[in-house]
Amino acid sequence: MLNKMKKFSLKHSGHLIEISPQSKVMEFLAHEYFKSHIVIWLLILSLASNLINWLILKIWVKPVDFSIILHYNVYFGVDSIGDYKQAYLLPLIGIILFAINLTLSVFFYERKERIASYILLMATLMIQLSLIVASVSVILINY
Repeated sequence: MLNKMKKFSLKHSGHLIEISPQSKVMEFLAHEYFKSHIVIWLLILSLASNLINWLILKIWVKPVDFSIILHYNVYFGVDSIGDYKQAYLLPLIGIILFAINLTLSVFFYERKERIASYILLMATLMIQLSLIVASVSVILINY
């Protein structure tokens, strides 16, 4: 099935160059960055946390016609209400921050700033776990 993917051909200086999406992905994943065990584990844990966040919301937040409480503050009480779909912004923000931090992490790793790269990936994991706590809070307040 993978061999049947479309290939794009380019002619450059009389030479035929074939580019396939599979080769670009494999070339990216063959990067030295993805050979580090620390990087692999932090990426897996961050993505798994984000997936768990999506699943928690999918299981517990049901479509309703009325507004739900999106944020509760001990001092001021309810300070944000909205449609149930807005609860899904939490894992969406998580995946956006994951992509930004992954890009920055690869950038720093290529410039031999491995510690900065690891700190960014650890921060990504902490963000994902914090967003899970926020999602669980939305569920506990409403259901």
